[in-house]
Amino acid sequence: MVGIVGYGSYVPRYSIKISTIADQWGDDASSIENGLLLTEKTVPGRDEDSLTIAVQAAKYAVQRAQIDPQKIGAVYIGSESHPYVVKPSGTILVDALGIGPNVHTADFEFACKAGSEAMFVAYSHVKSGNMEYAMGIGADTSQGAPGDALEFAASAGGSAFIFGAENVIANVIETHSFATDTADFWRREAQMYPRHGGRFTGDPAYFKHVLNATRIVMEKANLKASDFAHAVFHMPNGRFPRKAGKIMGFTPEQMQQGLVVSLMGNTYSGSSITGFSAILDVLKPGEKALLVSFGSGAGSDAFIFEATDKIVDVQNKAPHIWEQLKNNRMYLTYGQYVAYRKKIQFNY
Repeated sequence: MVGIVGYGSYVPRYSIKISTIADQWGDDASSIENGLLLTEKTVPGRDEDSLTIAVQAAKYAVQRAQIDPQKIGAVYIGSESHPYVVKPSGTILVDALGIGPNVHTADFEFACKAGSEAMFVAYSHVKSGNMEYAMGIGADTSQGAPGDALEFAASAGGSAFIFGAENVIANVIETHSFATDTADFWRREAQMYPRHGGRFTGDPAYFKHVLNATRIVMEKANLKASDFAHAVFHMPNGRFPRKAGKIMGFTPEQMQQGLVVSLMGNTYSGSSITGFSAILDVLKPGEKALLVSFGSGAGSDAFIFEATDKIVDVQNKAPHIWEQLKNNRMYLTYGQYVAYRKKIQFNY
């Protein structure tokens, strides 16, 4: 069996409360918090971007895997906020971690499922026998126009997963991908912020793809909701994944661990996979976990994992995601948030 041999996540220590953003625009904070089921979101520091986030997450993954980085044959970074339009993020990361130069690397895009897309290709390389280890990463920084609904939820963070066939901590039992041309969210070249077609966001986009990917992957594996210890769905807010889980028969208890990320407002290219990282932090040998991503445009990747006895050996070798989310938080004013995200552009 092929599966995960190491994983890691990183979220910035800076945050802004939903109420702070709402107060800035004269909105009802309690109404927005209750509607989104979010109370705050992470914000990258002045010297952080999706690449620095990816590097730290990847370091934690290597730390858990306890392997020679030179054995990693491929590194794929999924993001919708790569720091360069023309210059790969992957080459910088492989040099930073001592993985290159004999490595295949590429930058992926598919809105918020770019991370699971990278995971799928990394997993496929190892499954085919093409290489011993491969890494898939999802990392992003917040992209929401001032005053737009996205500003309340679009956040920052990332996760990395190393796939291999030896010392596996979570086997891949089954996968499935579901995609259609659904224009619910997009950003044109040279535009600073993405746009979204509000009425397409729910049923035609998120729920159609997430529910179909979930249903089909469970049918392929001949499993039902009660067979899983944990499940996580993409988290554009706190409400959508809860509704998707309920429709598919998952209980609040099965959803709780993965939703720790959503509770802190972490919606980005790695939100579902970072929720899955939180699940790996507590997953027990023999337990199954479901991961279903979603990316606007639109598509979903679904994975079913089963933990091995080796998972307990790596869980505490790097910081847990929940520890990062609750410890040493630094809350920004709206003015600081605008400065950190460079939302005011100067033309000299």
